[in-house]
Amino acid sequence: MTQTSMLRRITDFANRADPYPLYEELRRTPVLHEEEDGPYLVSTYHDIKALLHDPRISSDAANLASLGQDELSGPEATGLPPSFIRLDPPEHDRLRRIANSSFGPPHRPHRVDNMLGQLEEIVTGLIDGLGDAREIDLVDQFAYPFPVTVICRLLGVPREDEPRFRSWVDPIVAGLDPDTRTAAGAERAAQEARLQLGMYLNGLVEQRARETRDDMLSDLVHSHGPDGAMTTMEVLSTSVLLLIAGHETTVNLITNGMLTLLRYPEILERLRHDPGLSVRIVEELLRYEPPVQLLPQRTCIADIEVRGVTIPKGSRIWLVLGAGNRDPHRFTDPDRFDPDRRDIQHLGFGSGIHSCFGAPLARLETQIALSELARRLDSPRLVADPPPYRQNAVLRGPRHLGIAIDGVK
Repeated sequence: MTQTSMLRRITDFANRADPYPLYEELRRTPVLHEEEDGPYLVSTYHDIKALLHDPRISSDAANLASLGQDELSGPEATGLPPSFIRLDPPEHDRLRRIANSSFGPPHRPHRVDNMLGQLEEIVTGLIDGLGDAREIDLVDQFAYPFPVTVICRLLGVPREDEPRFRSWVDPIVAGLDPDTRTAAGAERAAQEARLQLGMYLNGLVEQRARETRDDMLSDLVHSHGPDGAMTTMEVLSTSVLLLIAGHETTVNLITNGMLTLLRYPEILERLRHDPGLSVRIVEELLRYEPPVQLLPQRTCIADIEVRGVTIPKGSRIWLVLGAGNRDPHRFTDPDRFDPDRRDIQHLGFGSGIHSCFGAPLARLETQIALSELARRLDSPRLVADPPPYRQNAVLRGPRHLGIAIDGVK
């Protein structure tokens, strides 16, 4: 097994529907590196978690230049500054605290909880809109429009502009895929899309500077707390991040969730009669079928030893979260979907300082979505298994999910 073949197999579209046998093979060499300029692949749970908390692992693109690599690549190589997920402390911490003051405690402690009624209303409307259909595409008709509507309301982006920013979001997300066979073209498209999205959001930011509203954009523009204020460019890069991250992972989590429940009909039936089970179902989904499978944007800023292997300063590291979540040395019977599992300390939202900013909202959205779909869809069954998947090794989920139903209750 060579690194080139393993890297190619990880990013190969042919393995998207079921990458887990590949991950099992990868875990046999917990730290894999066989090409001088290639990344180190880390695939076991405890090693990944330790590295996510290790300050010698950098997310800051500026460190790449000092280590002789390209300073910034992918969607963020534009005139906009990098978002805080591509920064290290203290700058990461400052920007994340400012953004969080608009999203949660201490200034907006109930912002997510207070959206419960709106979330239920949106879900009800989308399911009602299925009408008399006997076959639906869960992605296009539900899993995509639900979180998009939510993040638009939260940020203050006009919902009618969604078709415009979808044309920008799709290439940005595609640019996250580390597949070297399509990297150059995808990166250029992603960079242009991020710039266009930033320009669009700049118009909204200018509006909020003149007229404050009850939305996150206004909060970001007018924030003047202990960490000071964001610059206009920082507001734009943070808004781009929140707009994309605020729905892309949730689309996949909802879709992966419904696909898994249709493969485990006894659990779907339990959920139909016990909506409270959705809490444990979502946590197990984040382990069993996480929307984020791979973190390829990490760099060593000092030598690190992992499993007796010295990873030299300046090396790139890929953390394969999907493999860590199925590590049999951490989870009993890891390839079984079991919402009754007593210990689900998954890596689905990452860990450490870069753990998912919007996790509380994503959890709530998915819990409501799955419990209502279970309750209201009559005799749902898969049209095709496996369904067609997106070409993306980082954000994994079906591009379409055809479901046949006998009606909507």
